Amino acid sequence: MCGITGWVDFAGLAPDARSVAEKMNDEHVHRGPDGYGIWISARAVIAHRRLSVIDIDHSAQPMLLPGDGPAPDAARLVLSYNGELYNYRELRAELAARGHRFRTAGDTEVVLAAWAAWGPRAVERFNGIFAFAVWDTTDETLWLVRDHLGVKPLHYHHRGERLVFGSEAKSLLAHPDVPVAVDEDGLRHLALPLLKFPGTSPYAGIAEVLPGTLLAFSRNGVRARRYWDAADLISRPPAPDDVATAAGELRALLADTVARQTLADVPLGTFLSGGLDSSAVTALAGRLPQRAGVASFSVDFTDAAGDPHSRSAQDRHHAREAAAFIGSDHHSIVLDSALLADRAVRDATVRARDLPNGFGDLDMSLLLLSRAVRGHVTVALSGEAADEILGGYAWFQDPSAVWAETFPWIADSPAHGHLHQRVLSTLHPGLLDRLDLGTYLRDAYATTLGRLGHDPALSKDERRHREIIHLAVTHFLPTLLDRKDRLSMANSLEVRVPFCDHRLVGHVITLSRAVHHAGGQEKGVLREAVRDLLPASVVDRRKSPYPTSPDPDYARRLRDQLTTVLADPPPGLHDLFAPHVLDPARITGAARSHGLVSNFEGEVVLNFASWLRQYAPRLAP
Repeated sequence: MCGITGWVDFAGLAPDARSVAEKMNDEHVHRGPDGYGIWISARAVIAHRRLSVIDIDHSAQPMLLPGDGPAPDAARLVLSYNGELYNYRELRAELAARGHRFRTAGDTEVVLAAWAAWGPRAVERFNGIFAFAVWDTTDETLWLVRDHLGVKPLHYHHRGERLVFGSEAKSLLAHPDVPVAVDEDGLRHLALPLLKFPGTSPYAGIAEVLPGTLLAFSRNGVRARRYWDAADLISRPPAPDDVATAAGELRALLADTVARQTLADVPLGTFLSGGLDSSAVTALAGRLPQRAGVASFSVDFTDAAGDPHSRSAQDRHHAREAAAFIGSDHHSIVLDSALLADRAVRDATVRARDLPNGFGDLDMSLLLLSRAVRGHVTVALSGEAADEILGGYAWFQDPSAVWAETFPWIADSPAHGHLHQRVLSTLHPGLLDRLDLGTYLRDAYATTLGRLGHDPALSKDERRHREIIHLAVTHFLPTLLDRKDRLSMANSLEVRVPFCDHRLVGHVITLSRAVHHAGGQEKGVLREAVRDLLPASVVDRRKSPYPTSPDPDYARRLRDQLTTVLADPPPGLHDLFAPHVLDPARITGAARSHGLVSNFEGEVVLNFASWLRQYAPRLAP
């Protein structure tokens, strides 16, 4: 993958434009350590950092398409592209038949040639994960484009005649005209870390291009168009309740998707937790002749308590069992408490995400896992999105979550470890009163469901199941995709997500609840689709959350860090958190192993302290 950034200013560029562009581009060096480039004209700056995955020695960016006018060397189109186009070979052949003469062997030139041939409608032909910027010099329009599910990030800041864009917020914040500020809505988003509000960012003035969207900026301002929307698919009548047919179609789609996504000119592996989703992806990858004995990776923890029933111990057992059955070259990455609790690791994790939102040591472990995996491969496949599109979480089935009149994973239910309530309990009462999160959540929930249409023949249960699929795809899955992208790309590791293939998603989310839960198990249709690929213990295993460190030494180290932070807290910390959370006498209660995420309250405080120290944001008064 790569990092893209730049801006367009119809008032003209300042004299220091190149130095600003270099600074912004350098913020993405982790996304693209293998190459860089900057293109500048009178009104536009297009910059790029490259991670070489396909056509390693060529396909440098920004990539230009020359015009046909009196100055043949002048650029007609300028492209800065982040992503992978999995059907680029088919598109390349079609474009070559139309007369395009290719100079490179990669997918970047295919994107450029497709845009030249078909304009913005080219994106409707793309299968992949991508975020890119195209500057069209003929009509001076900047196009920003994001993939169907929003796997790859793309932020922008628009004010008057200027629009600044970048893969990560840090590149925009490096521009002198983009403030490092958080307004009241931004504070609401920080207080609701389990929800992603599409198109928004906690930073004032910074938005995201919506998934499945084309955004154009010209002298006439900004306009956007959705080219793909999961809501349109979910609103369709359900497919017949035929488990065998649905499983067969899912197997064919998943196999094709995995085959496409293993295309790379660099070493490739998979994340293998021992759960159903990652095991299915690894098994299908390992069946490909060119990927026999594919490298697989799982995370493990030192456990001073030696509990064989801990989540990490169970995952360790199932990952090894799956790897042995599949025949993958498996690597168990063991993290000890000293490394996991290292302040530099937390700072790097917060820096990777540009925000304090996170899931405690789950984030640090993913950062460290990605760092270790990058020592072996450049590309890895992962199982994200299967639970959201197939109803795999407990909150798809627990009545107290299913029928709550809110996003089910933040309902006051054990289905998600009461994490939402635990977050709220840490915040300053005055801040909670000012933000009025209850009203904000009700409005967001109603607006989201208001976008759905439903077949009147649907039963109450079926209608609610579809609503939760929609809520999960639009407001929960993006938090996981953001997390995986930032923490893997912080280590220059490209992660691909086969379950986010838009063809597969389109098939699965129109299936009925009965098919999703075939055999009385969550993701029953997926279990049937891959049953012959995996050991029965993995196929029939119940959903297990991402593991958290079971080592009590980690909690002790966390308490020591809290003591240090509270002795000299950064400005703003006392305005955000309740007095009892920042009371040194209660540190033991803030760092303890319990629930879905251990040490949660202490983790939240330490994350915010790191963010306030590193970014010094201006918070809404």
